[in-house]
Amino acid sequence: MSGIRAYGAYIPATRLPLSLIQGRPAKEGGPEKAVAYDDEDAVTMAVAAAIDCLTGIDRSEIDGVMFASTSYTLKEKQGAAVIAKALDLRRDVLTTDFSGSLRSGTSAIEAASNAVAAGTAKNVLVVASDCRMGAPRGALESKLGDAAAALLFSSDDVIATLDGSYAVSDEFQDMWRVDGEAFTHAWEDRFIITEGYTPNMIDAVKGLFEKSGRSASDYAKAALVAPDARSMGGVVKQVGLDKSQVQDPLFGRLGHSGASFAPILLVAALEDARAGDRLLTASAGDGAHALSFEVTDGIGKLPPRRGVKGHLDRRRPLPSYDTYLKSRNLDPKEWAAGADLGLSATIRYRERDADIGFVGEKCKNCGQIHIPKTRVCYKCHTKDEWEPARLSDKRGTVLSYTFDFFFPTAQPPTIMIVTEVEGCRVQVQLANAKPDEVKLDMPVEYVFRKIHNAGGKANYFWKASPLPAGA
Repeated sequence: MSGIRAYGAYIPATRLPLSLIQGRPAKEGGPEKAVAYDDEDAVTMAVAAAIDCLTGIDRSEIDGVMFASTSYTLKEKQGAAVIAKALDLRRDVLTTDFSGSLRSGTSAIEAASNAVAAGTAKNVLVVASDCRMGAPRGALESKLGDAAAALLFSSDDVIATLDGSYAVSDEFQDMWRVDGEAFTHAWEDRFIITEGYTPNMIDAVKGLFEKSGRSASDYAKAALVAPDARSMGGVVKQVGLDKSQVQDPLFGRLGHSGASFAPILLVAALEDARAGDRLLTASAGDGAHALSFEVTDGIGKLPPRRGVKGHLDRRRPLPSYDTYLKSRNLDPKEWAAGADLGLSATIRYRERDADIGFVGEKCKNCGQIHIPKTRVCYKCHTKDEWEPARLSDKRGTVLSYTFDFFFPTAQPPTIMIVTEVEGCRVQVQLANAKPDEVKLDMPVEYVFRKIHNAGGKANYFWKASPLPAGA
């Protein structure tokens, strides 16, 4: 039996009130969208969602990682491999990227389920993450949001089985992004909705009903991707669903998160699901893709995780539209950034365990952990006797801090801290915090983020983030 074993999500704490785009002051409780900050992108969000998904699960069990995104920036370099390394997974894990379509999230879900059902892998992690941009003050800017979702497919400890799917393909010019361009483009709204989105979603959902012999009344929740409430209402009515069956589409809170939108809504539906519930999710883009799940008794045994609810509750609204532009590198500059090769590929390869995996070394004699790598333990002076020690899933405390007004960031200063984790001292940047919020002995967790862009590509490392209340 193949199905979902665990789920997780990540929604950036940074929010852009939509009124700021229109030049009006932000109003508490008004519509907003989630935006990745300047040290986040599709890869860092994917890692965060995957960590949430793998809560309580031994990472050595993972056989495959499937990464779905339309906004992963590098060509000819796999994003799934970066994610697998950051998660400190086995070296023989099968990594695959799904891209080029807003349906890539649901495509990866069906591929992972099929791989488990066929017996070619036992545990496959699907991570869908997107960080798209509409042109500043353009029609799409207020509609797009950033988020990631993760689902672990397995034959063991299943919480929901995939028991049906149906897809329609329709070559249709609705949204696209030309290679090398930063912004997503779209054709005229009414044409997209009446000729593309609505008929394709209806065909996919009704096709699933006909193929499976079920009807709308068999489903507890329907997690449907939609550009707006009116368009969703049209599809809901045409396929026979009641409004009470529709999963909250998070309009005015998240925004359309691209390839991750359907998986995010599915995760939200799973958070409130009970054994025996049947869930429907559907994505759209050059056609539509509908999937049906049945929730099992295992849902009640899943350990707590932050998921969609936990991340939505954690908000840091941006103070101004200019801050948003700076954080996305959209503000006008006098000088273009210089082109160079960036971080040495040799150094990146040599130090990949520490830099991407955040894995230190533990002295086999005294247990002292070191990062970065050394040959001699500074505590007991034993030489070349080490075993790996993953630090990314540990929690630390702040030992000291300073404010750096020179290092470039959208909201200076950059906060530098020294943390103690598992008896080891690590110097990192502090994310998700203002200077007046930093305190000595403050508990922190570690998050995978961009350090800087150089040579036309992002360079990653881990930062610390204040531990949420109650975590």
